[in-house]
Amino acid sequence: MIKNIIFDFGDVFINLDKGIIFREMEKFGGSIDLTPEMVALNGIYEVGGITSEEFIAQLQNQYPKASVIEIENIWNSMLLDFPEERLEFIENLAKEGAYRLFLLSNTNDLHITHVEQKMGSDRYNRFKSPFEKFYLSHEINLRKPNSEIYQFVLDENGLKAEETFFHR
Repeated sequence: MIKNIIFDFGDVFINLDKGIIFREMEKFGGSIDLTPEMVALNGIYEVGGITSEEFIAQLQNQYPKASVIEIENIWNSMLLDFPEERLEFIENLAKEGAYRLFLLSNTNDLHITHVEQKMGSDRYNRFKSPFEKFYLSHEINLRKPNSEIYQFVLDENGLKAEETFFHR
């Protein structure tokens, strides 16, 4: 019997366009292909291994024609809309009280700051409040799909895996 639901954030609640970053960076001499260096840099950033400033500086080294602001804007451009019906869904699910609700997301400081600004504090807090815990990869220094991140959430909350559904 399912007692707990762990939700992802991207493409579950907020719509994403992951490819836009590469399409936009191409304008600054970048490749539209995901290089191993880019994968590694993103992975380090998403687990809080480097600051936003260090992350942007490394991207600026790869794309010297792009300003810091342009890189930040492009990086955040993948974050699209957050439909109201999805917010209402999670609020209603929480009101029913049938499940313990958690959020577990691979994200980073630039993205979550942008989401909060874009949504506004009131709406962002409405989103956070239905969840018992709100786990962001850059804050807990773990990243999906590594099994350690799931085990961390299970252990920290006394959850049993067989009673927990992960919605992504």
